[in-house]
Amino acid sequence: MDRNGNQMDKIDRKLPSGLLSQQVTQARYFFRHLAPRSAGPVRLVMGGREHCDPDYAVRRASFPFHGLEYVAAGRGTVRLDGRWHELGPGVVFAYTPETRCEIRADPRDPPVKYFLSLAGADTPRRLRRCGVAVGRTRQLAAPAEVTSVLEDLVREGQRSGARAGRICAALFELLLLKIEDTATRAPHAREPAREAFLRCKALIDAQGERLRSLAEIAATAGVEASSVCRWFRRYQGTSPYQYLLRRKMNLAAEHLVENGGLVKEAAQRLGFADPYHFSRAFKAVHGVAPRALLRYRRTG
Repeated sequence: MDRNGNQMDKIDRKLPSGLLSQQVTQARYFFRHLAPRSAGPVRLVMGGREHCDPDYAVRRASFPFHGLEYVAAGRGTVRLDGRWHELGPGVVFAYTPETRCEIRADPRDPPVKYFLSLAGADTPRRLRRCGVAVGRTRQLAAPAEVTSVLEDLVREGQRSGARAGRICAALFELLLLKIEDTATRAPHAREPAREAFLRCKALIDAQGERLRSLAEIAATAGVEASSVCRWFRRYQGTSPYQYLLRRKMNLAAEHLVENGGLVKEAAQRLGFADPYHFSRAFKAVHGVAPRALLRYRRTG
């Protein structure tokens, strides 16, 4: 148990090495059940989000768990049981512990990808139900919607508490339903402008900590800044910078409540050189100064 009385995973000393790649940056991971039962229904073991290095290359003859991976941005290739597939935004693929898997990044545009490690004999059948066959790739019609759910899952997976497991299980089921919905959606039902907006919105949700301006958002998404502004006014009712600012302030509040520390450290973490500017922006969004959350954390 942790210091709050929450049950924690017992990590076996024989847990195999190589579960996580070292060829990534800005990685965020969560761990739920590192010693799961192999029988029974699907169970979420661990997962995360990774920014692959330009020379990212992983080759595995086997893996301890079933895997579900999703590319949010960038490009690369994956070989599953001897067959090569192209990777790009919106591509999802799955493998079993016995699948021979090799993943390579395009050095000119390395992937940003999410992965989930799963256990349970029902895993392949459940993945097939949502349109993802083991050993194959699938291009989803609305990738930004899936990215948003995965970002929520990674964030909630890092938290502890009595309800954390149930929240993650609910988000995982939502993810599978989203994949099933977008995998079967007719091409003519797509709305290109809305898809582009959702892609930019998901980009801010996933990389809000490092992004600093409209220009960076547009450059990362590979679109014109004026288009980003137009899409956000149409679908969000605000500017992309205001959405980015709120995302930054939400991340700041989360950091201060969970980790404490100095306000200037939180400011630097979110890309603010001036802590006073950060504090003013924080108060404009949340209605209280950052120090108020630090006091709450000390007394909560």
